[in-house]
Amino acid sequence: MAADSGTGAERLASLADERVDHRFKGLPPDADGLTVGELVAQRRNLFSGGFTTPVLALSAERLDHNLRLMETYSVRHGLAFAPHGKTSMAPQLFQRQIERGAWGITLAVPHQVRVARAFGVQRVFLANEVVDAAALKWVSSQLDADPGFRFVCYVDSVRGVELMDSALRGAVRPVDVVVELAAGEGARTGVRTEAECAAVADAVAGVDTLRLVGVAGYEGEVPDADSERVRGWLRRLVALAVDFDKDGRFDGVEEIVVSAGGSAWFDAVADVFAGIPELSLPVLKLLRSGAYVSHDDGHYRKITPFNRVPEEGALQPAFRLWAQVVSRPSAEQAFVNAGKRDAAYDLDLPEVQVVRGDGGERPADGITVTGLSDQHAWIRTDEGAQLQVGDWVGMGLSHPCTSFDKWELIPVVEQDGTVVDYIRTYF
Repeated sequence: MAADSGTGAERLASLADERVDHRFKGLPPDADGLTVGELVAQRRNLFSGGFTTPVLALSAERLDHNLRLMETYSVRHGLAFAPHGKTSMAPQLFQRQIERGAWGITLAVPHQVRVARAFGVQRVFLANEVVDAAALKWVSSQLDADPGFRFVCYVDSVRGVELMDSALRGAVRPVDVVVELAAGEGARTGVRTEAECAAVADAVAGVDTLRLVGVAGYEGEVPDADSERVRGWLRRLVALAVDFDKDGRFDGVEEIVVSAGGSAWFDAVADVFAGIPELSLPVLKLLRSGAYVSHDDGHYRKITPFNRVPEEGALQPAFRLWAQVVSRPSAEQAFVNAGKRDAAYDLDLPEVQVVRGDGGERPADGITVTGLSDQHAWIRTDEGAQLQVGDWVGMGLSHPCTSFDKWELIPVVEQDGTVVDYIRTYF
């Protein structure tokens, strides 16, 4: 059965009916059996309401700030926005992004599309080539059953086009595709040369099951990326769209899709896309940055485009992982009860920011995470650092792409500690 707005709204509402139990780490044990909605209504305090450590918290104020900022940025630069949902895989956040003007949601694999469709998402950009026959048949069934569903995915090979065509024969609606231009030799996926792009486009034109609607790629994979190299690749992408249009490759479509945009170079995307010349059809300039929702205290904080153009605003890190000191074996060492199962660690270690203990909350001066075990963080403490067994340690996290996937139900917390919602994730 195809998703529709009513079904999606009902499923979003039904998240409040899910029972709280042992599946959701960090939540109060005495809340077992309550529905999520009932727990929200209690407005418990994260620090005094029975929550157990470790527990991941998402700042209500900072989340709202980030959503508003990227909405404003997209409008200001004339960009449609399809934020990459694989960062959070949280339908509630998908909905909030769409309410903030997002064109749709970008995803990476067919399972994620199934989640989005279950919650009523009507526009999906799949930033990958799909060659799985079962997945393609399911996508086709969604398109055939729901005229309002828009689906676009990559193609990056003639072989891929052949496999897609074989799986989709008999479909009522063709699948919309964009040719993916690789970010360069040695980059990730995508077609390496413009001549090969034309060959893939020719293959699409030769089948009835696919419809070429544009070009796309990911500038974050440009080798040795800097502003000049990224902009050079983006200009190649725009030139490819222009050439395809001159050759009549988009005849019969409603608009031409030109898409790029991770979370490191969206300023370059905005600049280059502003210079797209007038084509034979309207152009959908589709930005796909996704890590902005929670931002972070590591990787993206260092490389956000807002560092280069501060007059545009500033994203705010919205995650904080709380753990408790469970061992203080020496004056230089401590251990807290959060590790690899709880914290993103693929790029940077957690950053200790605050300590809560006797006397309230204080800065975490002289306290540093030096390593992670499965369920422990190794902490080094400088001389004079105040830390004792039982204290709560608040840590900032790097790389949100591997933070959301470790938590299935995340408390949304106001500045005073009041929990006002819970975000359900589906990885």
